[in-house]
Amino acid sequence: MRHVVLVCVAIFPLLVCSGIVYTILSLYMADLGFKKSQIGLLYTVGALAGAIASPLFGRLADRIGRKPVLLGAMSAFVLVFSGFAFVAKAEHMFLVMLLEGTAWGAMGTSANALVADLVPQEKRGAALGVYNTAWNLGWIIGPVTGGMLSDVFGFRKTFLLAAAFIVCGVLLGLGLLPSEKGLSTSEQADEPF
Repeated sequence: MRHVVLVCVAIFPLLVCSGIVYTILSLYMADLGFKKSQIGLLYTVGALAGAIASPLFGRLADRIGRKPVLLGAMSAFVLVFSGFAFVAKAEHMFLVMLLEGTAWGAMGTSANALVADLVPQEKRGAALGVYNTAWNLGWIIGPVTGGMLSDVFGFRKTFLLAAAFIVCGVLLGLGLLPSEKGLSTSEQADEPF
């Protein structure tokens, strides 16, 4: 289970930052003058991109490994959150949301597959429970942090701070994320919970 915890540590900056960003993103779009219908459409575009990207990145993760896809997704979020900081028009936000949804598709499939690969089948439920706890902790810390940061620094600087924090996560991931192919069944079975 130690390897699952390392995955959680590596992606935790992204989890916190997603809570930071998505708490304030609609307010930011409204502040830019986007209509409510445009905001709804933008979120729909991101979700649609994620729905299309998920099976594609799942197959890619099967071919090249979970770690490179996961690190690529995390790196894409650096671009997405930075993109939010520089958007001025709905058309530009549309492109950022396409990348955002694609990144979520890659993240969701690769992270879940990596966690499942790191433990024996009989421990997958517990491992995914640990992983989901990391998500929840990110969303416990992120929203209040996003509100406070945006009150002090404004929306754009908050998005850039989130992007910088995700860079830390990518660097952690380079060092901490295990390769699912590098673990033997005996290594998986010997790990304490």
